[in-house]
Amino acid sequence: QVHVVESGGGLVQPGESLRLSCAAATGVWNIDVMGWYRQVPGEQREAVADISVTGQTSYASFVKGRFIVSQGNAKNAIYLQMNSLKPEDTAVYYCYAHAGLEKYWGQGTQVTVSS
Repeated sequence: QVHVVESGGGLVQPGESLRLSCAAATGVWNIDVMGWYRQVPGEQREAVADISVTGQTSYASFVKGRFIVSQGNAKNAIYLQMNSLKPEDTAVYYCYAHAGLEKYWGQGTQVTVSS
């Protein structure tokens, strides 16, 4: 079992930035990918960005050029820098850690973009 915790959500205006943080429990040795999904009520959870332990990243088309995913030195922490936020980015953002054959999820953090 991997314990995952997100932080950094909040309310911002369109065009502003926000940085989300995510940490997986220390001592977990077999995490190979960590990433972010988001979900709006009534809709399916959608992938946003992810990063492998080697630093390879991938992004959904709707955030390319605006969001940046990075990892900490210990490789069990990742960050999502969200720039030029739009109202349609409003969602609960979930972090996950992929280890072995499982994805372990955090509880989610609310991001609201509104004027």
